[in-house]
Amino acid sequence: MKTRKRISSIITTVVLAIVGFLILIPFWFLLISSFKNSADIFGQGLNIHLDFSKMSFSNYGKLLTNNDGIFFTWFKNSAMITIVQTLAVLALCSMVGYGLAQYRFKGRNFIFMLVLIMLMVPGDILLIPMYKLITNMGLMDTFAGVILPGVIPPATVFFFRQYAIGIPHDFAEAARIDGAGEFRIFFQIYAPMMKPAFGAMTIMTSMGAWNNFLWPLIVMRSDENLVIPAGLLTAMTPYGNNYDIVFSGSMMSIIPIIILFLFNQKSFISGMTIGGVKG
Repeated sequence: MKTRKRISSIITTVVLAIVGFLILIPFWFLLISSFKNSADIFGQGLNIHLDFSKMSFSNYGKLLTNNDGIFFTWFKNSAMITIVQTLAVLALCSMVGYGLAQYRFKGRNFIFMLVLIMLMVPGDILLIPMYKLITNMGLMDTFAGVILPGVIPPATVFFFRQYAIGIPHDFAEAARIDGAGEFRIFFQIYAPMMKPAFGAMTIMTSMGAWNNFLWPLIVMRSDENLVIPAGLLTAMTPYGNNYDIVFSGSMMSIIPIIILFLFNQKSFISGMTIGGVKG
């Protein structure tokens, strides 16, 4: 029996190592290509070989000085949108999920059913209605126009609800007996116990907001208001001769997400593991 478990463990480790290696290949290609000029990136087809004689930091210098350093403006826009949207999503979705899990009220199951229905609706279908709504509200070419449609994603509400439903009601009852209000019960009692869920959703929401490409491209009209993914698209030409800027810019855009994950990985793993099995 022990031998069988050991063999199974070895096979699992080998398979996961192979999968991890395959996943890292595109990242490795992006990394080494960010140090090459456009002619060398595809000169001999797609390759992942290191050739230090053809690699330099000139791409990053060109990226940071192109159009009077507009990349810094794109970076600031992406950071501002990501921070505001992440804070709004965490605050609103955690309260909605907590309410659906801990309160008994008429229409609760109907609201939760709507959340489940929205999970099954592809986001691309909503682009035209959202565009019309943002246009009528006069929010085109503004950060609010990018942020508002995504402040209550149904998947995040569902995740917080599944996590909060496993927390006993006794804490709230005891707090009410002591005279605590509903907001105080949530922020001082339940929110700290939902820390792993907040950690997991912080990373997922930040990644979604930071990497969002299509919606900011639709809403924003001026180059100064673009985010990094949409801004890098403007660096391309019909002849595709700016891959050096695109690759180096893409590499720079990955760094904040990696740092966020490294500082929050324990909460992310704990939240995804526990939240995935509760309820």
